[in-house]
Amino acid sequence: MDYDALRDGLAQAIPYNSHLELEFLEVADGSGSVRLPDDERLRNHVGSQHAGGLFSAGEAASGAAFVGAFAERMGEVTPLARSAEIEYLKLAKGAVTATATLGEEKGELIEKLDEEGRVEFPVEVHLTDEDGQAVARMSVAWHVRKSS
Repeated sequence: MDYDALRDGLAQAIPYNSHLELEFLEVADGSGSVRLPDDERLRNHVGSQHAGGLFSAGEAASGAAFVGAFAERMGEVTPLARSAEIEYLKLAKGAVTATATLGEEKGELIEKLDEEGRVEFPVEVHLTDEDGQAVARMSVAWHVRKSS
């Protein structure tokens, strides 16, 4: 699988992510990472990264993890983020990296998709600052169904 091509494609696929200038660092088999830049237009009233930007980076990283896991089936499925929960741990100063991993085994998810025509699963995301300090953690519940 050409994960570099997938990564490059994701960078262009969602215009909102381009608006935030999110950088897709990695798309792999069940994991992904995204960098939210340090830009004053993305900061809040106390000068740290805006909560909405952090949420967006986490959701985008979860999407990268999904794409990496389901890459060979992308033409057959329709994915949607069903819900998400985020916990902000400390003020996020500077660029932030969101790293996501599937919360369940890929093989089991594909098997359930084949048997039931749909599958739901969590993707866990850790957001860190440039010093590697945790600034937030997130869980995104994905719903994937076979396309009609």
